[in-house]
Amino acid sequence: MSESSRIAGPDGLRADARRNRERILVAARAVFAEHGIDAPMATVARRAGVGVATLYRRFPTRDALVRAAFARQMEICARALTEALADPDPWRGFQRLVETACALQWEERGFPAAFVAAFPDSTADHARDREQAERDFMTLVRRAQAAGALRADFHPSDIAVALLSHGGLVTALPRDREASRRLVAYLLQSFRAEAAHGALPPPSALPLRSLPLAADGSQRRRP
Repeated sequence: MSESSRIAGPDGLRADARRNRERILVAARAVFAEHGIDAPMATVARRAGVGVATLYRRFPTRDALVRAAFARQMEICARALTEALADPDPWRGFQRLVETACALQWEERGFPAAFVAAFPDSTADHARDREQAERDFMTLVRRAQAAGALRADFHPSDIAVALLSHGGLVTALPRDREASRRLVAYLLQSFRAEAAHGALPPPSALPLRSLPLAADGSQRRRP
């Protein structure tokens, strides 16, 4: 082992351990995009070129691996929600939040499934974070509706349906960014108050937290 490989960095990891960790995370994102977040951990280890024991030493559970693999995306979503709430124009905040979520969906096909299905309420802290995010989103929705910008019959499940629709497009046309942007623009226009002409059918019973989105575009629900 070279001297540089034995030196620990600021995160406490040696250079070789850090490289292994990064290879695992890159492999995990690729495998989750291709096979869904329920893909075998052994498949991730094989793609990363490490042993299964090495993978489990770094990430003892699937949830730990998913959280680490998509940490950047989660931070971007959290920041987007915070900025949306702080925006004095609630519609602009809502629009940017939806655009950010869909842009992440286009950039990283495995992320939407991870966001809604692989970040379970496994601890009290995680449950509180999820519940707070849901409350913040509903606060944003109410503000946009009170401002007369978001249609009064908007339902939270409409976001889940929108993400499913956009996810299908991303799966079919993974390199067509313009198609993605155009669909998002159509969806946002349909959410505007001035687009409300007549009653809509009842909303879906699908909550955002249980969006059954697999990376291959199929619908399945994690227990």
